[in-house]
Amino acid sequence: MEHIRTPKVENVRLLDRLSGQRKASIGTLYLSATHTIFVENNPESRKETWVLHSMVNSVERPPTTPAGSQLILRCKDFHVFQILMAQERDCLDVHASLVRLSRPEKYSELYCLSFNPNVNKEEREESWNFLDLVADYKRMGVPNNLWVTTAANSEYRVCDTYPSELFVPKSATPAIIVGSSRFRSRGRFPALSYFHQDTLAAVCRCSQPLSGFSGRCQEDEMMLQAVMKSNPGSDYIYVVDTRPKLNAMANRAAGKGYENEDHYTNIKLQFIGIENIHVMRSSQQKIIDVGEMRSPSMTDFLWGLENSGWLKHIKAILDAGVFIARAVADEGVSVLVHCSDGWDRTAQACSVASILLDPYYRTIKGLMVLIERDWVSFGHKFSHRLNERSHSLWPHLWKDRAEYINPLYKAELSQSQGVLRPNTTPYCFKMWKGLYNHVEKSVPPCQSPADFLSAVREESQQLEEELTNHQERIVALTGKPIMWEKIEVPRRRTSHLRQRHRGPDPPTTYTGPITSPAQDNGHAVSSEPANQKAQTKEPALTLPIGPQAQLKSHDPDDLSTCSDLESGVADLSSRSSSGGDYGKDLDLE
Repeated sequence: MEHIRTPKVENVRLLDRLSGQRKASIGTLYLSATHTIFVENNPESRKETWVLHSMVNSVERPPTTPAGSQLILRCKDFHVFQILMAQERDCLDVHASLVRLSRPEKYSELYCLSFNPNVNKEEREESWNFLDLVADYKRMGVPNNLWVTTAANSEYRVCDTYPSELFVPKSATPAIIVGSSRFRSRGRFPALSYFHQDTLAAVCRCSQPLSGFSGRCQEDEMMLQAVMKSNPGSDYIYVVDTRPKLNAMANRAAGKGYENEDHYTNIKLQFIGIENIHVMRSSQQKIIDVGEMRSPSMTDFLWGLENSGWLKHIKAILDAGVFIARAVADEGVSVLVHCSDGWDRTAQACSVASILLDPYYRTIKGLMVLIERDWVSFGHKFSHRLNERSHSLWPHLWKDRAEYINPLYKAELSQSQGVLRPNTTPYCFKMWKGLYNHVEKSVPPCQSPADFLSAVREESQQLEEELTNHQERIVALTGKPIMWEKIEVPRRRTSHLRQRHRGPDPPTTYTGPITSPAQDNGHAVSSEPANQKAQTKEPALTLPIGPQAQLKSHDPDDLSTCSDLESGVADLSSRSSSGGDYGKDLDLE
C-alpha cells in the first residue's frame, strides 16, 4: 500500500476495447495493493472492472489533450484499457503507482502470496494434492520392467529444477545419472516425460550437453544408450533439438552445443528451428501491432502478418509436436527432446506431443496434469522460491470447469481417433482475430471462443441437414440409392512397428508468407479436421497456441541470468547450483 500515491480518483472515463465499447464509461477509479478497480457511476448497473496488477504488461501516458490526461493499460492477455482523468496531477500519481505495482521487486508482493481465501491449513494442503503425477505415470503403465523410479534426485541435489520423483531407464545406474547430469546444462539429465504403452516408445527430456567442439562424457553416452535399450523394438532414438541449428552450433563456442553423432551411437539428430525468447517477443509485438492497425488495406494487413513471423513460429512448435508424436506412435521410436536449458521450448514440444498422442490430455483434468508435470514440476522452482505459501489454483479451475468446455468436443471419438494428426501446411494457419484484433472501435463486442465454436457447430448441423435433404431428393428423382466410395487407410499394427527404422517425415520448412484468403475472417491459430477433435468422456479445454498462452510460455532457458522477468518480478534471479555454465547462451543473441 505504501506505493499507492492516490487510492481514489473520481469522474474517471474508462474505455474497455475488448468489449467493443464505443463510448467511455464514467466512474471512480480505486487502487488497491493487488488490483485496479473501476466502478461505474450508473446506479442501476454499478458495473465493476477489476484489473490484476500482475497482468499489466505496460502503462503508457500519452500527451495531455484538452479533454484531460490519459493512461493506456496494456495487459498480458492483450486486454487494452484507456483511462481519462481530468487532472494531470491525478494522472501522474496513478501512473507512478501502477508502474511500481505492476513490477513487484520481491516475491512477497505477488498476488498469489497475498491472496488469503477463507480456508484452513488442512484444506490448503489438500488442494496441493489435487493432482497426483505418480497416478498419471501409473496410468501410462510406469514403473515397469523398462522404466523405474530413481532416488538420485530425492533431495534435489542432482538437479534442483527437476522433481524429486523421476523415472529413468532401468539400466541407468545412479553413477550414470550423476555423470550425465554433470555433462548437461544446469544438471538437467534425460528423464521420462511420456510413455506409450502400445509401442513401448518414450518421450524423454533434458538440456543441451556441455560438449563444446569435442567434449565427451562416457556416462552421458551410456545414458542415451539406456534410453534406447528401454525400447526393445528399436535400435536407435531420435534426439530432437528444438533450436535452429545455427543457434546450437554457435553455443558450441561457449562450451555447450548438441550431441555429436560420432560419439553417440544409435541416435538420429533432428533440429526443429523454434526461435529464442527475444525473437518470439519481437514477433509477438509485431502481431499486436497488426491487430491495432486502424482500417488497414488487405495488402497492409497481409504484409504486417507475414512480417511478424508469428504464424511461422506457431507452425514450428506444432511441427515439433507432430514429429515427436509420429516417431512414438507410427515408428515406435523413443525421442529425447531438448533446447538450451530444457524447460521452455522443450516443454512446448513435449506438451504438444502428449496432447496429440493421448486423449486424456485433451480433457480438463488431463490438461491440468500435463501443465503440472511438463511445466511446473520440470522447470519452475516454486517450492524453493516461495516455500510451498501460496494456494493451489487447480481446485478452483476444476470447480468452474463448465466455463472452459469446448462445445465441439465429442467423447465418442475417444476409441476411434486416439492419435491426432493435424495438418501443418502453411494455409492451415490463420490469425486469431478474436484474440489479437479486438481494439478496433467500430467492431462489435468480442465473441468468446465458446460462443464462436457453438455457432460453428450449429452451422455444421444445418449443413448436414441440408445435405441429407439433397440426398433424399436425389434418391427420389433417380430411384437409386447414393453409393459413397469408402477409402480404407491401412493402419500399422504394433508388431510391425518394431521392424521399421525409417523415420517420420521431418518438419517442413516454409520461407514464404503463411497467409490465405480466409485469413481476414480467421478466428483460430490453427485448424484441423473436425474428426480430429478430442476424445474422452470428460470435457476438453479450448486454449490458444502462442507464447502468451503456451501453457504460459515462460522462457527462462533463454534468459542469460535465469531471471524472473517473465513472472513479473524485477531484480531477482535464481540460479541453479547443479552443473552447467551460467555464461550467456549464444542462442540468445
